This record gives sequence, C-alpha cells and structure tokens, in this order.
Amino acid sequence: MSLESTGVPSAGQLSAVHPPEHMRKQRAYAVFECFERIPCDPCYWCCPQGAVRAFADINDLPSVDYTKCTGCGICVAHCPGLAVFVVDESHSSSHGLLKLPHEFRPLPVPGELVDLLDREGTRRGKGRVVRVVGKARGDTPVVWVEVESHLLASVRAIRVGGRTP
Repeated sequence: MSLESTGVPSAGQLSAVHPPEHMRKQRAYAVFECFERIPCDPCYWCCPQGAVRAFADINDLPSVDYTKCTGCGICVAHCPGLAVFVVDESHSSSHGLLKLPHEFRPLPVPGELVDLLDREGTRRGKGRVVRVVGKARGDTPVVWVEVESHLLASVRAIRVGGRTP
C-alpha cells in the first residue's frame, strides 16, 4: 500500500521523517509528513532556528536538522499542506504533547476534551487541549493537545464537540 493508493503514508515513509530514537525524549521536535514533491518552502523561511535545511530545488521535500529544532511549532502554522506536527515525548511520564494544525471552527479552548483521530480519521481516544495559538494572526491555528504517550505517533487530528472534521 502506498500514499498514492490509500492517502495514508506507509510505515517506511513515516519512519524516515522522525529524529533518531535517542533524541526523541530530550525535547519537542517537528515531524514533516510532507511526501509530495511540490513547489513549497514556507517551512524553510519561517524557522527561527534554521532547523529546516535549505532546499536545492523548491520542489524538494523538507529535511530537518534535529540538533537545531526546538519544537516551537512556528512551522506548523505556516505549512499550507497541514503536514507538519510537533511531538513532545518529554512532556510527562505518561503523556506527550502534540501541536496540530486545526482549521475548523469554532476552535477548542484550553481544558476542553477532544476526540483524537489518526491519519485515517479513526477515533483513537480523548485528549485535553492545553493551548490554542495563532487564532488572531491569520496563520493556521495550532492546537496543543495532551495525549497518552502511546498515541503520539498515530494521532494527527482532533474532533471538537462531536463534530466531524
């Protein structure tokens, strides 16, 4: 199965866009689930740390220098393809923090419980909204959600108040 036939990236594609295992629990990091070569590079230009490597061609896929990435999430708000997420495995011993793009209205509010959805739209559990960023600047809003640690690799969207995304 491939992204082209299912709309969902393969395990191989996903493993290629994560930092090495030894770096994952040290601090938050960006995950670029961008697998299509298209003319796009806002992630490179918006990164204040210079963690997104320069593109040789505007059609290149993003590449991250994880020694520079702080997991700030600015790239999440600037990605027009909604393909960037920040994962923080160091949040607590039982929960992680996900920073997700969310373009649906109304936006959730801090403290609200939301449904956690995987890449196929299947409900995987509940998460608690910690913060909503970017709702006034015109960027894609970024919702910070506290998630059980074992769901960090699979959750990529939320459903607020029982609405279907």
